[in-house]
Amino acid sequence: MHIEFRHLRTIKAIHDTGGLARAADLLHITQSALSHQIKGIEDQAGVELFVRRTKPLKLSAAGMKMLAAAEEILPRVAALEAEFDGLIAGKAGRLHIAIECHACFEWLFPVLEKFRKAWPEVDVDIRPGLAFDAMPALKREEVDLVVSSDPEDLEDTDFTPIFDYEPVFLASSLHPLASKDYVEAPDFRGETLITYPVDRSRLDVFSELLIPAKVEPAAVRQVELTSVILLLVASNRGVAVLPDWVVREVRYNADYVTKPLTAKGVTKRLYAATRSQDTNLPFMAHLLRLARQEAVKLQRV
Repeated sequence: MHIEFRHLRTIKAIHDTGGLARAADLLHITQSALSHQIKGIEDQAGVELFVRRTKPLKLSAAGMKMLAAAEEILPRVAALEAEFDGLIAGKAGRLHIAIECHACFEWLFPVLEKFRKAWPEVDVDIRPGLAFDAMPALKREEVDLVVSSDPEDLEDTDFTPIFDYEPVFLASSLHPLASKDYVEAPDFRGETLITYPVDRSRLDVFSELLIPAKVEPAAVRQVELTSVILLLVASNRGVAVLPDWVVREVRYNADYVTKPLTAKGVTKRLYAATRSQDTNLPFMAHLLRLARQEAVKLQRV
């Protein structure tokens, strides 16, 4: 038996209107075409679907079973069509985000709150990109956007700049390095370096300074929260390197100083990596605009 959606719509239309003429008008076909369609359905089913010679026209027991199927299936099909229409129009979709920047969670949440209100039909989720390899996941369509400071030359992938920042050195005002105008890689020898709990290749102090200079600190202490890092630094339990915007935003009232890394300073850029086919989707473009707007606020703090 080969049942089509139009057959289910026919059964429901006849049941709802109680007659062939009104059902034909509802379905925008002729009454003759509708009669032929009914005969075709009954021939396939091998049973009569209607009780003949009744007014209004009534469904048989077999017809009621088909009606039950129509009332279950057709709304689901309509919902699916509406969802696809939303995808085509760019009003709906999926936005799963991976973050390779540990400090970016606090910056991103205000962006997502505004985005959620503007695009309620978009499914938003966040996956910490520190726990897996985010860029291959983007290519496999497991995530849809990666926040990263390490752009790569990848086919069919766009890296949209969000904002620039400066990694800065932090130490207690009592620390010997507090009196220097800037710090360099050798200054970290003998120091306890306090970092976020991520691989050192993803930490600016290692990738931009210590690894190229082949310098190893005396110890590395990993701490989850920015406020705790600042507390430990102020207590002279170690030194740290954090993005300048993080230090400005947290505004921790403690006795520590910030210094540039090297005489020229270090500048890094944060990017949003997306698949090229998705970059210009209306909701994706709006998210990127919101991200840049929020970044401007951070730089003014």
